[in-house]
Amino acid sequence: MGSTGSTVAELVQARWEDHRTGLRWADGALSHHEVTAGAAARAALLADLLSSRGEPHIGVLLDNTPEYSLWLSAAALAGVAVAGINPTRRGAELARDILHTDCRLLVTEQVRLPLLDGLELPGVRVLVTDTQEYGALLASYADAEPEIARTVGPASRMLLYFTSGSTGAPKAAICSQGRLASAGRSLVTHFGIRPSDTHYICMPMFHGNAVIADWAPALAAGAGVALSRRFSASRFLPDVREFGATYFTYVGRAVQYLLATPERPDDRENPLRVGFGTEAGAVDAARFEERFGVRLVEGYGSSEGGAAIQRTPGTPPGAIGRAAPGDDLAVVDAVTLRECEAARFTDDGQMLNGRAAIGELVNRGPNPFEGYWRNDEAQAERVRGGWYWTGDLFYRDERGYLYFAGRTDDRLRVDSENLAAAMIENIVARYPGVVAVAVYAVPDPVAGDQVMAAVATPEGVGFDPLDFAEFLLAQPDLGTKMMPRFVRVVRRMPVTATNKVARAVLRGEGFCCADPVWWRPSGSGYRRLTAADVAALRGRFREHGRESLLHL
Repeated sequence: MGSTGSTVAELVQARWEDHRTGLRWADGALSHHEVTAGAAARAALLADLLSSRGEPHIGVLLDNTPEYSLWLSAAALAGVAVAGINPTRRGAELARDILHTDCRLLVTEQVRLPLLDGLELPGVRVLVTDTQEYGALLASYADAEPEIARTVGPASRMLLYFTSGSTGAPKAAICSQGRLASAGRSLVTHFGIRPSDTHYICMPMFHGNAVIADWAPALAAGAGVALSRRFSASRFLPDVREFGATYFTYVGRAVQYLLATPERPDDRENPLRVGFGTEAGAVDAARFEERFGVRLVEGYGSSEGGAAIQRTPGTPPGAIGRAAPGDDLAVVDAVTLRECEAARFTDDGQMLNGRAAIGELVNRGPNPFEGYWRNDEAQAERVRGGWYWTGDLFYRDERGYLYFAGRTDDRLRVDSENLAAAMIENIVARYPGVVAVAVYAVPDPVAGDQVMAAVATPEGVGFDPLDFAEFLLAQPDLGTKMMPRFVRVVRRMPVTATNKVARAVLRGEGFCCADPVWWRPSGSGYRRLTAADVAALRGRFREHGRESLLHL
């Protein structure tokens, strides 16, 4: 019952008269036909509210509610692009996102109205979905059928989704109807998604992951969708069981939060077949499968769509996969533009040539990146010399398997050696006394960087620095330069709205933060960092003219 439509609008239209359950949430459900009818009504409303000139945009400021899914389908039918508005943005930043993407209509709900108080949004009409006025407005279009606007084609803009950069305002990446439909069909094939499956969407729908990797393949396969208003580790397994969910996606630290929940003897009694996402790490992926009986597939895809790697059978642990036949992905030195050499390792797994092996992943061939909305500077930075630069660090082994090494702004340079933050994180994550780990660079008083790790401990469990140090020393693949110099102990890892670690916050605070920090001075074990230690360190930075690197 799946569809091979070349546009999202065709995939939506194909569900007309399909009376199987198509959309579920905490206290309700709709059939595929009812979803399509709801989309048709909203598309007809759009046709009356928005001028037919150009390709208009609407902003959606909603949690993962049924209305979000309905408006995505409606926008596809009407040929209108959806800008997912991040509800964690505030004030002028929130207004900037709405106005930058030229939204002439903003769809929201009453719980989000306080975010709009005092904002100047000229020319933007606001629709509040959980009001009588909204219901009355839609009632006039209840008999609409899912007609596709004549302007709709594969190149029609479908999404403007903001990418979360560590500096500057977020950039709105463009995704066309053709690319979104193609991505959905590709994942259907890759995972063998069936019409009888149910996709659990717990990641925020304003982010590309939830729409591209979860909503779109469900639509392409004719599978059902189940919504969680917001991600909740404690509600995850009950929701999965209630909805009969077989597939879900994750981003960032969501898997670690799930592993931090209390274990139960029936954890493996769930209908999930697969989870697909990024940044779980090999250690946590193995723990997740052992505990819940669910295979996690780590993939890689740049937010903008310019490069993608899918794991294939035979991929070694820790690797993402290999470039697909015909792809021109390469790990490149950003200065020399030459391809980096293959990584070499000792028998116990330590990398011997990090400086020469770690580089930025680029796509040197044709790719589906469709640009940023009204941001020529960012677009020129992303596409240089005809190559697509992902902004992500990788290395490859001698067989061509690619390994994620961190973001370019997370590059660690210790004693003239490039280190992969992701490699260190995966090693530290083996320690049973932590539930979340983030590794990042802090400046060295003399030159380059030092390694700092933030670790979150289980609730009610303290941090034992001696045990931690002994554990690290026992790891054969942890090189001496990889040993964290500073360890920050947090109750909960700071994350962005999409559950990615807020590394810019961690880097900015460094070792001068409110949380307890354990320090390993040269030639000694870990001890608690004191105010006197900070003052002495600051003096060393001042002595070498590097005090400006400290955020104090």
